[in-house]
Amino acid sequence: MGKVVSSASMSLDGFVAHENNDPGRLFDWYEVGDVEVLTASEPASFHLTPESADYWRSWVEQIGCLVVGRLLFDITDGWSGEHPLGVPFVVLTHEAPTDWAHAHTGNAHFVTEGIEAAVALAQEIAGDRAVALAAGTIAGQALAAGLVDEVAIDLVPVVLGTGHRYFEDVEPAAVRLADPTTVIRSARVTHMVFPVER
Repeated sequence: MGKVVSSASMSLDGFVAHENNDPGRLFDWYEVGDVEVLTASEPASFHLTPESADYWRSWVEQIGCLVVGRLLFDITDGWSGEHPLGVPFVVLTHEAPTDWAHAHTGNAHFVTEGIEAAVALAQEIAGDRAVALAAGTIAGQALAAGLVDEVAIDLVPVVLGTGHRYFEDVEPAAVRLADPTTVIRSARVTHMVFPVER
């Protein structure tokens, strides 16, 4: 069974999006380099620095499944059934959609029984590969439940002021991280990975 990792681009003040769900300048680092990185869906590629491209590829290669919330699923229309990372995804929701136009792809799996069930299904799908959690409510619930092994942060030098936090609705005492195992400085971003202390 692979590890469970939360991951997101985050502002200096701890936000992953504005209140209206717009990431603003948090994704600027995806277009500041000369290395073309292909994705599994549209848009077909982005352009990273060599440092970010190496980090990105090593991260993506280990992922076997994603866990996301219903809000992100709705905002993206479930990526039309094909996530840019090219892996299946589990959607934690109160009610599964019955008329989603892209259900035929088979890439989306809906769980209504809580974060533990969502992560368990994602681990079953991922096998020996990692499960990636979307930041926000999903990451907060999983961290509070003791399900997260690592926290990955792409720290962007912007301040949002308000918005959606990396960990929503989690007691600060539940966030216990060890020293980073990865720190990579790049243009417009610093990539960091922190093991979770048990």
